[in-house]
Amino acid sequence: MDDLKVVIAKNITDLRKRSRMTQLELAQKLNYSDKAVSKWERAESVPDVAILKGIADLFGVTVDYLLTAEHEHTVLPAQSAGSKSRSRAIITGLCVLLVWMVATLAFVTVSLILPAIGKPWIAFIWAVPLSFVVWLIMNSIWFNSRRNYLIISCLMWATLAAVHISLLFFSLNIWLIYILGVPGQAIVLLWSGVRERQEK
Repeated sequence: MDDLKVVIAKNITDLRKRSRMTQLELAQKLNYSDKAVSKWERAESVPDVAILKGIADLFGVTVDYLLTAEHEHTVLPAQSAGSKSRSRAIITGLCVLLVWMVATLAFVTVSLILPAIGKPWIAFIWAVPLSFVVWLIMNSIWFNSRRNYLIISCLMWATLAAVHISLLFFSLNIWLIYILGVPGQAIVLLWSGVRERQEK
């Protein structure tokens, strides 16, 4: 069993380093602590079967690969975890740009067809919080969930700003709307603290 621990430890370490990933980044992708990953890589403990499967899927190898010492005839997939991450970042960026393309289309359409309405630039104001919504969704699916707290904070303040600027169009200057952001920000900070403690 000790030999198997060492083999698994070496394979996890090699795959992680080959993907240019830190122990913390690997831990976050597996929803584990970096201390657990450190123990696996020092052969002090072994991940359970479900986690071994998760590690294998993450790096594009089989569970058997993680349990085998010699890999002479095993060809790793061309797309490493690092290149997957870059591809996902590009897709996320494209989705955010799509929001701005729709806002530009709305701006041009309103400017050309309904010029009497005025203020078509409002489309760009609302594109900011919508961009954060898209980023939040993509981050929740593919990336570090801890970053969601920052995105939610930005989304909240951008939405309050968009509402405020939109109401200025109707000559309503309700700057007090930003006070709503204070308890909202406190909730986000407290919730992130609770999640941090649960993960440790």
